[in-house]
Amino acid sequence: MFNGQCEAAFRFYERCFGGKLDLFTYGDSPDAQRVPPEWRGKIVHATLTTGDNVLQGADVLPEHYERPKGFSVMLSIEEPAEAERIYHVLAENGTVVMPMQKTFWSPAFAVLVDQFGTPWEITTRQVRS
Repeated sequence: MFNGQCEAAFRFYERCFGGKLDLFTYGDSPDAQRVPPEWRGKIVHATLTTGDNVLQGADVLPEHYERPKGFSVMLSIEEPAEAERIYHVLAENGTVVMPMQKTFWSPAFAVLVDQFGTPWEITTRQVRS
């Protein structure tokens, strides 16, 4: 959920992940009259589809917004180079909690909060020989 920044966030995620983006505003909704006029351009439903993966979000009215806490969006990326690329894009104007690094379970792992307040963990699979 976003505090009025869903469209900007999802356009950013589209740049990061690629895929097909669908955005619907409160003004598009049959219930548009239930939200303040200045809020009708905000996003009631966003969907970014990349392959078999779907990321969804929405803006909520300020009185219902709570900053995300207690979870992370987990990304498992096949290639370490692609994980590194995504990490650098998501880290733009965000907060890095744990820089991209090798761990005992992953050749590339990172933790960050993006500029929109969404917490992410990025990992790649360890190849066992």
